Amino acid sequence: MAISVEPKVAPQQQNTTGGNNTFAFIVVTGLFFMWGFLTVLNDILIPHLKGLFDLNYTQASLVQFAFFAAYFIVSLPAGKIIEKVGYQNGIVLGLLIAATGTFLFYPAAEIRVFPLFLMALVVLASGITILQVAANPYVSILGKPEKAASRLNLAQALNSLGTTLGSKFGQIFILANVIFYTADELAALSPEQVLEAEAKTAASIQGPYVSFGIALVVMAVIMKLVKLPVINTSSPKTETTTTSKKSIWSFTHLILGVVAIFMYVGSEVSIGSFLVNYIMEKSTLPIEEADAAKWLPYFWGGLMVGRFIGSALSARFKASSILTIFSVSCVALIVTSMSLEGMPAIYAMVATGLFLSVMFPTIFTLAIHKLGVHTSQGSSLLVMAIVGGALLPVLMGFVADSISLNVAFTVPFIGILYIAFYGWKGSEPKGVE
Repeated sequence: MAISVEPKVAPQQQNTTGGNNTFAFIVVTGLFFMWGFLTVLNDILIPHLKGLFDLNYTQASLVQFAFFAAYFIVSLPAGKIIEKVGYQNGIVLGLLIAATGTFLFYPAAEIRVFPLFLMALVVLASGITILQVAANPYVSILGKPEKAASRLNLAQALNSLGTTLGSKFGQIFILANVIFYTADELAALSPEQVLEAEAKTAASIQGPYVSFGIALVVMAVIMKLVKLPVINTSSPKTETTTTSKKSIWSFTHLILGVVAIFMYVGSEVSIGSFLVNYIMEKSTLPIEEADAAKWLPYFWGGLMVGRFIGSALSARFKASSILTIFSVSCVALIVTSMSLEGMPAIYAMVATGLFLSVMFPTIFTLAIHKLGVHTSQGSSLLVMAIVGGALLPVLMGFVADSISLNVAFTVPFIGILYIAFYGWKGSEPKGVE
């Protein structure tokens, strides 16, 4: 099956280096910020909806399953759409679809039906998927190839700024406005008081998500009006035709990279999704969800700082070496946290954000390296692999329910261990001229 996210462009519209690229980079990185802001709110929604609908860990993880399953379902159609309408119009469409998803949170909260929340998340994620399919390869190709990892790390740093601010926003404007009851307190309430408490909990979601929808529509209008350079990823005439005749499945560094993206997104989302509950378990003192959520900005802030560091390091050192070192460090922190109790365990798990930081942009650029005319196909496969964010959190939730939440962190441990292997050996292009 042919997979393509490459729009048809005229030769005179090919990308050139210069000031126009700088402007384009600034505009597109704004999208990275916005989808980071929206995606991290899932970490707030999980404890929020878990309490509202009395869900277990496996059921609560359906929030991430619904969101990230959209990546797997929508990425191929998104590639076809972008092929027909181009990167810029594809971005506009993605923003409008994402806005529709945020607006659906209002009726979902009004009638308080969990499946409707999941549907809203699927629509929101579908829009973000289109943005990802367009923006990641766009930023990677927008300039000199040897600086691709540095550019994408910088763009992802803005994504992490969005996750950092988004987690803080969710803590202040969503969780802080909710009263959490213990089982005994809830049993003492009358049916009318229970309904009132549920209504207040649900309503705390409506205002923020409607505001996000309005912001996304405004961004869509801006993206429609600005002029961005058109990227042509087709091979130049001087390039050997060997690469163009190869099957996409013959590039082992790409296929192993697809698995690495699956493992990375699944591991990152798993840690972020259960971090609040993990902190509540590991804390030696009783702690409410709203207080535990205060640690989320530090976790996502670590990703932001790490990506700025990664952008600088990638300009000077081999991307594969950076990926290996950061992965091994992250694995060590997870093992340390699982082995400890109290604040040392919390510090170690929160610190994983710093070392998770460079993984997505570095894996992405390593995986599409030397693909030639297959670059767009490879990008689409890598975006499909984001479905790891749907599957691994569910597996982690199942382990948490079956054994314990502490043991469940072996799921991201294994995922990141594989990424260390990819940086060490798997990312090396073989048989590519």
